[in-house]
Amino acid sequence: MDGTTGKERSGGDAGVLGTALGVVLAFSLAQGSWQWFSTYLGVTLLAVVFSFGRVPERTSGRPAAYGWSLAAYSMVIGLCVALALAPALQRWDWLFPMPQTRQTCVDSGRYQSLQTEAALGDLAGRDADALAHAQQKQSQEAVDDCLAATTTRWLPAYALGTALLVGAASWWWGGRARTRRAAPEAA
Repeated sequence: MDGTTGKERSGGDAGVLGTALGVVLAFSLAQGSWQWFSTYLGVTLLAVVFSFGRVPERTSGRPAAYGWSLAAYSMVIGLCVALALAPALQRWDWLFPMPQTRQTCVDSGRYQSLQTEAALGDLAGRDADALAHAQQKQSQEAVDDCLAATTTRWLPAYALGTALLVGAASWWWGGRARTRRAAPEAA
């Protein structure tokens, strides 16, 4: 037995199920450009994990179980943080400093604008305002899709980095707490 009551276990199960549901929702709703709703989902999932989940505690005689629990906890936190950061990574240069990637996306937008003009052919000369609007819209969609694709490729790196930080901090903090609990018993 692991020493947990049914109530504690069901709370942890609710956190896991809520996280799984949120991940499915986030990836199904974040098609194309990452939208701010994924930030809401990421923050909500973090609240669920922190409310219902617990940082795994070290137990004597079960180091592998502790390692797996800590890895799972850290990876869920990393995933939630990545979901919360996705729209910001896409939009803010300082958070996702990849100037060459951003310039490539802008160039893709320019190319899409030229393709729009070419596709309209003779119609382009009839209404310059409509052409400009269509070009701007197609260009923005191309830039958003390019940045979304790049962001999606880099999200695992941000999630893994967060998971490593959370895992290391939890391991360190858990070791300190265990040492503090052991000190009064030894005295």
